[in-house]
Order: sequence, then C-alpha cells, then structure tokens
Amino acid sequence: MTEEVQLYLDDANEKMAAAITHLEKELLKIRAGKANPSMLNGVLVDYYGTMTALNQVANVSVPDPRTIAVQPWEKTMIGPIERAIMSANLGFNPDNNGEIIRINIPALTEERRKDLVKQSKSECENAKISIRNTRRDTIVELKKLIKEGLSEDMEKDAENEIQNMTNKFGKDIEEMLASKEKDIMTI
Repeated sequence: MTEEVQLYLDDANEKMAAAITHLEKELLKIRAGKANPSMLNGVLVDYYGTMTALNQVANVSVPDPRTIAVQPWEKTMIGPIERAIMSANLGFNPDNNGEIIRINIPALTEERRKDLVKQSKSECENAKISIRNTRRDTIVELKKLIKEGLSEDMEKDAENEIQNMTNKFGKDIEEMLASKEKDIMTI
C-alpha cells in the first residue's frame, strides 16, 4: 500500500475514533438514575462576565448515590451557579443553604427511562452516521487517487480496509449502546 493511501486510512481511523470519544462523552451526560458529577459537565456559569465551566468555579462531588453537591470556591457565586444549573435544562432543582448547593437526583420513572434509552440510541445513531460519512469521504479520496495512477487492486484493498474499520467501530457503538441501555433500565 502506498504512503498516500496509508495516510488516508490513518486519517479515517482517527476521525472514527474521535466519533467514538465524542459518543462516550455524550452518553456520560445521559443520567442513569445515579448521581454523577459528569451530569453537570455542560453547565456554564457567568463568572464575572465570562462563561466558565461549572467545575472551574466550584467543587462538584457526589456524597451519596442520589445527591450531587456543588461547593463554590467563592460564596458570591452561589446565585449564578444555581441559575446556570436551572437554565441548563437538565431537569434538576438545586437547593442551597448559603454555602453549598445540593441537587437531589429523583428516581427515574419507567417513561423517563424509555426517553433516556431513545436519547442514547439517537446519540449512537449520530456516531454511526459520522463514521459512515468518514468512510464515504475516504472512498471518494481513494477513487481520486486511481486517476492519479493508483492501481485498482490497491484501491479495492484500501476500500476493504476502510469497510473493516467501519464495521469494527459500528460494533463498538452497538456494545456501548447495549451497556448504556442496561444501565438505564436497571432499577
């Protein structure tokens, strides 16, 4: 295989791995009934005029499986942090005692669990689409190389390799979905 073909394959592999990494982060945000500090990863707080990640202005911990505790490093930040959590549309109702913000994670209803499974499936489908798009783009680039003198056999071998990569990453996504679905549906 030529160096140029290998570069395209390596690039495709990198892009597909990035799609998996992104999926892992998105699935972490989907809660499964247990408190997890990563549930608040997307929350941005107005920190003196700058939108800042919550974990940059407060300590986020899980004292028990049903509670997330947010302890701001500055007491003046309690109000902005509470507003940021509520405006993040996560379905949480923060409660503060002047020093610490507690978020009680309600038990999931059957309907909510099904919604979370649907959301997980949607995220997995987006990752699969990203991987298929990478496969398609790489194959288009390989076809262009034929016009520049690449042998058709080499192009077919590269196409097979990219298809194997696509299948492998697709299988990884299916396993991640099965694991997340089991996690969500376990009471």
